[in-house]
Amino acid sequence: MNPDQNARKSAATDGKIDRDSGGRGSINNDGVILPPAEALVAAESGGATPASPGAGFIERGTPAFWRTLLALFAAGFATFALLYCVQPLMPVFAKDFGLGAAASSLVLSASTITLACGLVFTGPLSDAIGRKPVMLTALFGAAFSMLATALMPTWHGVIATRVLTGLFLSGLVAVAMTYLSEEIQPKVLGLAMGLYIAGNAIGGMSGRLLTGVIVDFVSWRVALGIMGVLATLAALAFHKLAPPSRHFCATPLNVRALAANFRLHLADAALPWLFAEGFLLMGGFVTFFNYITYRLLGAPYNLSQALVGFVSAVYLTGIYSSTRVGALADKLGRRRVFRAVIAAMLAGVLITLAEPLWLVLAGMLVFTFGFFGAHSVASSWIGRRALRARGQASSLYLILYYTGSSVAGTGGGFFWHHAGWAGVGLFIAGLLAVALLIALRLAKVPPLAPPAAAKT
Repeated sequence: MNPDQNARKSAATDGKIDRDSGGRGSINNDGVILPPAEALVAAESGGATPASPGAGFIERGTPAFWRTLLALFAAGFATFALLYCVQPLMPVFAKDFGLGAAASSLVLSASTITLACGLVFTGPLSDAIGRKPVMLTALFGAAFSMLATALMPTWHGVIATRVLTGLFLSGLVAVAMTYLSEEIQPKVLGLAMGLYIAGNAIGGMSGRLLTGVIVDFVSWRVALGIMGVLATLAALAFHKLAPPSRHFCATPLNVRALAANFRLHLADAALPWLFAEGFLLMGGFVTFFNYITYRLLGAPYNLSQALVGFVSAVYLTGIYSSTRVGALADKLGRRRVFRAVIAAMLAGVLITLAEPLWLVLAGMLVFTFGFFGAHSVASSWIGRRALRARGQASSLYLILYYTGSSVAGTGGGFFWHHAGWAGVGLFIAGLLAVALLIALRLAKVPPLAPPAAAKT
């Protein structure tokens, strides 16, 4: 019997486990042992996340903790590098294939919309066959699809391989947050989730920066080929480093159960609002970076493609904010931190409406800081709020997250063509204003009721 099976057998026979709560008893800050579900309630409702006294979770500071985070960091890096490395190349595609700005944005939107569609299946699939096999297949498949994109001679071929890239990446995106929620000690889940999202930020930055700079010296095909090789190396690292699941319990694929869990998540007082936040936040973020490139390449700035690529270094603020804000949410409560970082996003996009280049860059920094902080908080909140079928809950959030990327990212082209950056900026500000109102609504949602209050 392998270690995975031993762990599941032990979990199944240990009377201290509450499967619906996702773990065992935890110790709060006063040293009082809480029942499992109550520990999750304490974490979700705000304030410090309680610690676990050692229930088989991966604890901070152990070799397994750092291996897990490095593996998920590599996976997040590859995911966002593959997804967004085409963003600074949109003007290049428009020139080479004779396209408009909105049409060239399909090279990104085709991946994000198929990624969203794939999440419908890959989340439940991981609930049935396991987290690591799904993530590993996704990483290798996406890397090989990127290599194929570099070889495509026509625009339709490029879009077809980008569709495949999105479908494969859905397997990683759907599962990573659930894997961390199941395996990492609850006290440091916010930090772990933040480090994973930092990998996303570095991947998004590196993908944009590398292709944006390299394309000034070589063809876009060589640039995308390099990204495919880097993603393959990241997949190999994940295969070597990621530990097997210890708390995963297989749930057979069952349409009736999927529908019941879907209704359960939508009936929750907070989860549907968090799903909507994913649509609005990611829609605004992708729209911002889709069209800021066109603005910086044109008058009055007239920056070179390489310099615009270097502007992607603003992602460094996202690397910091995803970890820092995640840890702050563990300490201060997700509700108050969430609305603060959304307000930062809104302030950032409004700053970019000014014309001086230094103000535009400052606005980009503030906007990026706010986005990665908000995504870190929302991601860990989903894992805490969903006490059952977490893989499906994460998938629902991410379906709307990437649907927002596709819909708003391409729709922003309409505002660009008719009103330039002012139109795009105000469109994004409108999305974020709605997101801020929802965050205020979420702050008033009652915490989960302790199970002791509903004994039968």
